[in-house]
Amino acid sequence: MIASELAPYSKTGGLADVASALPKALGRAGHRVTVVTPRYRGIAAGTWRADVQATVAGQTFAAGLWEEPLGPGARALFVDCPPLYDRDGLYNTHQVDFDDNPLRFAFLSIAALEWLASAADEPVDVVHGHDWQAGLTGAYLSQHFARHPTVGRLPFVFTIHNLAYQGPADKSWLPRLGLGWDLFTVHGLEFWDHLSFLKAGVNFSDAFTTVSPTYAEEIQRPEYGFGFDGVIRARAAALTGILNGIDVDAWDPARDPYLPEPFSAAAPAGKVAAKRAALEAFGLPAGSDALARPLIGLVSRLVDQKGFDLVAQVAERLVDRGPAFLVLGTGDGRYEHLWRMLAARRPETVGVHIGFDERLAHLVEGGADMFLMPSRYEPCGLNQMYSQRYGTVPVVRATGGLVDSVTPWNATTKRGTGFLFSDYSGQAMLDAVDEAVRTFASPADWRRLQRNGMKVDFSWDRSARAYVKVYKGVIAARRPRRQRASAPRT
Repeated sequence: MIASELAPYSKTGGLADVASALPKALGRAGHRVTVVTPRYRGIAAGTWRADVQATVAGQTFAAGLWEEPLGPGARALFVDCPPLYDRDGLYNTHQVDFDDNPLRFAFLSIAALEWLASAADEPVDVVHGHDWQAGLTGAYLSQHFARHPTVGRLPFVFTIHNLAYQGPADKSWLPRLGLGWDLFTVHGLEFWDHLSFLKAGVNFSDAFTTVSPTYAEEIQRPEYGFGFDGVIRARAAALTGILNGIDVDAWDPARDPYLPEPFSAAAPAGKVAAKRAALEAFGLPAGSDALARPLIGLVSRLVDQKGFDLVAQVAERLVDRGPAFLVLGTGDGRYEHLWRMLAARRPETVGVHIGFDERLAHLVEGGADMFLMPSRYEPCGLNQMYSQRYGTVPVVRATGGLVDSVTPWNATTKRGTGFLFSDYSGQAMLDAVDEAVRTFASPADWRRLQRNGMKVDFSWDRSARAYVKVYKGVIAARRPRRQRASAPRT
């Protein structure tokens, strides 16, 4: 795998979590996985394994590869190239992107392939690149390594984690990165007269994936495609949506060190203690009346994508509906101000912490009765999965991975794990909250709803099996026709 982030060593978002968790899950299933990632400033992990060298943009860069185990069957190889990666920030500093990001991440792909071509210590069956930073990998495989006896046969799988991030670069980078102008076409790397790393990943992959089945459908439509919907539709036959998993060890109410008492679906009593602790941590009353009142949690970036424009439309009506609210996050200043203002006006029912705190995040997930996630779009989302595992019922907009991970509650059949609304409107969100509050008033139904969610398998082991299916498909498609004909059916 090639990934620009790897938790816990480098992280700006969910990509880092996937790049760490998926290899471990594949390793547990008996596969061997190597993740090639930059050795950014501050990363001290690893033992020297090999050196690679490549000339890019008229400069020759040498890099050491430092190996660090991730778990059984999985390891990281950190690309140590200080001129490119020893900086104050992964992609930018003071919110200004580094001018040479195209060079930095082209080299990441080239270093991985040079290692495979000259220094790899075991054979590889497939190369898997994550997000635009690894997008040029397929182009380099087809252009520079096609004649290599082993690397040239390797299939390339590409994963889009969020289509909004596309890696555009001025077209003058094309020859500087060792790619010919013949690739600068609408069917190649060109996107609105720019070089697009993301488009390269889509068009030069044997198969590409995204992080939920519904998001895979949505990005083929203009309203979710960020201009890429036509590109995606043109290769739709090669696209698979695979829902991300979660770390079921870190997010387990039966073993969570941040909770005052353990609890589970079979022994749920400890959730009351978590609710009390969460209320106290946010400075809200935690007596019997407060514990009887529904508690809604939000842990999120406070930005439009996460639906906070909807919240702003109906904020006063939302907090006047009866539940208490715990809000943890940071983002757009106007939304931070909105929640601070609401907390000042309703100090007994609205608690706000601007910033991020791991302990508070676990307390909100463990102690809240409901979790509100009204996203405009959500490629996958993780908090709705954490919530269900903690018996915290999600109230979410029906988009992306939220659709694929939350089943609507049916009061007749007693099936379902949460509440969904489709229209992107404040009123639709309020209606869903009202339905959840009404259901909360029926203890038997609420306990059933909680148990339903706590039984769902959101582990990475489930997701890894789906990726293995993709890997096997592209490997089989690359085999010579004669070899495929004689291969046993599986």
